[in-house]
Amino acid sequence: MIGLASNRRGVLLAGAVSLLAIGVGIGVAVDRSTFAQQPGSGIKRTILQRADEPGAANYEAVMAVAEIAPGASSGRHRHPGIELAYVLEGSVVIEHDGQPPITAKAGDALKNDAAVHNAKNIGKTPVKILAVYLVEKGKPMAEPVP
Repeated sequence: MIGLASNRRGVLLAGAVSLLAIGVGIGVAVDRSTFAQQPGSGIKRTILQRADEPGAANYEAVMAVAEIAPGASSGRHRHPGIELAYVLEGSVVIEHDGQPPITAKAGDALKNDAAVHNAKNIGKTPVKILAVYLVEKGKPMAEPVP
């Protein structure tokens, strides 16, 4: 009888560990596939990888691809850190508060600090941007600003 009860506990423990592993796997998949979709905006960010920033315990580097549909915009937002970006496809107009708009096309590199900005795709094809975000841990990659 003791062997049967012990075996039953082992099966229950193995089942609980399996469920936990599945939950973690789903969480990682969701995090990597669609992150920082700003409600009501035309931007989608797909996380490619994350790494702790070796020089600062409270920051991390996040590499992602941002896509903006034709005629759509990211909406006014800021990043809790710095965004280094490279336009892979299309062209995009970047509007920083208090500055003239900047047009960037495939092959151009950009830097957005914590300043409020908006990215608009005024073209007829999607814009794809490879970005590395150096952001505070525990904060969203992008924060909408009214």
